[in-house]
Amino acid sequence: MKVVLLGDQGVGKSSLVLRFVTNNFKINSDATIGASFMSKMIMVPNGEDGMIPINFKIWDTAGQEKYHSLAPMYYRGAAAAIVVYDITRKKSFVTLRNWVNELKQLGPENIVIAIAGNKSDLANERAIETQTALDYAREMGPDTLFLETSAKDDTNVGELFKQISKRLPDGGGGGVGSAGVGSPGGLDLGRSTRSNNEDNCGAC
Repeated sequence: MKVVLLGDQGVGKSSLVLRFVTNNFKINSDATIGASFMSKMIMVPNGEDGMIPINFKIWDTAGQEKYHSLAPMYYRGAAAAIVVYDITRKKSFVTLRNWVNELKQLGPENIVIAIAGNKSDLANERAIETQTALDYAREMGPDTLFLETSAKDDTNVGELFKQISKRLPDGGGGGVGSAGVGSPGGLDLGRSTRSNNEDNCGAC
């Protein structure tokens, strides 16, 4: 299942991918050049049939504006898009809204959109309130997911991908049900090759 990560530079997209795939975190990482690729298979529940494998093929796109024009080639054909903002940076939330609008207009018809408010470990520096992001996700429709995450603390990273798998019509290869807009905790309303890591992110 193809998944693309979009968002401003420095929001921690690469850190989220690294945490999910390898369970590692780097305090400082280089900016992504164009895009990088990693993959991971997980097992998810499939009702009475037990567990099924979901193979996430993850494209982590560069956040710099000069690479924006390349993004369509990465979200074209994607089953899901994770759009990331930094909860301590208002501008990154503006950029997120622009990405979501672009996906709604130009992305695949049935693409699953997940909004990730990253760096929840920096809650004392918060610039975007959780309710603001949650209300926005609800405005985008019941199929839009929302979770606050921390790649540094490994908060909701795995849950984000599990929630995405539940939204897919056939689980990216096997039906696994559905989930609505997530709460910040992920409840009611979440062989590799790389070019460079992404964001000079501090605590991501």
